[in-house]
Amino acid sequence: MQRYTIGILGGMGPLATVDLYRKIIELTPANCDQDHLHVIIDADPRIPDRTAALLGNGPDPTPWLIASAQRLEAAGADFLIIPCNTAHAFLSAVRERVSIPIISMIEETAEQLSRLVPAGSLVGILATTGTIASRLYQDALTRRGLEALVPDPDQQSLVTRAIMRVKAGKLDAETTELALAAGRWLVHCGARALVLGCTELPLIFPQDALSVPIVDPTRLLAEAAVAIARGQRPLPSKVSSGHAVSTRKVSAEQA
Repeated sequence: MQRYTIGILGGMGPLATVDLYRKIIELTPANCDQDHLHVIIDADPRIPDRTAALLGNGPDPTPWLIASAQRLEAAGADFLIIPCNTAHAFLSAVRERVSIPIISMIEETAEQLSRLVPAGSLVGILATTGTIASRLYQDALTRRGLEALVPDPDQQSLVTRAIMRVKAGKLDAETTELALAAGRWLVHCGARALVLGCTELPLIFPQDALSVPIVDPTRLLAEAAVAIARGQRPLPSKVSSGHAVSTRKVSAEQA
């Protein structure tokens, strides 16, 4: 059976990277070490904050993301996955600079939702302010006949606090309650499903906490990666947005 090597462009944050790798391991049928998949991880937490960049309050993380992607390609990865929803706002630029495909967790999640809820449904999005401002999920859902429902500013502040607490290692009841409160608000406003659209949130958000399906993009990305790596799903063609792909290396120090 053809097997492919997974490259994880991680560090955003470190716990989210661990969560993705753990899910890959758990989803891989294995009776011994040798049954598991070859995974290369480049976890660089120095990558500048993606939300700050999108809101005009911080440096552009694109050179750092490109450098990490190129390191993974040079190390032998056949395709890449990124356990950070907000980083997908920079995905097109990264794809331009590598010759291997990058699987989008946004597209994987939107596809799953199109099968999970009826057309026209409201889907609640819990995510960073940067992810919401860049309309990653709103546009992906619209293309599939669904409508995104995002928190109001007060509820979004709860989500942001929860995310930052996870990044600080505070995986406790207080952190969970912050995220749950925003989730309950979205359900009250009519959401038929809820997306944990920041990779920190699955670490503290119970899957059975609400009356609607809760979708974990990290798990969906892990499922896609395992299927591709095991040859059960075709390795996607390289996506380059119709432009030539440069092979010039970019150093993170250029950020």
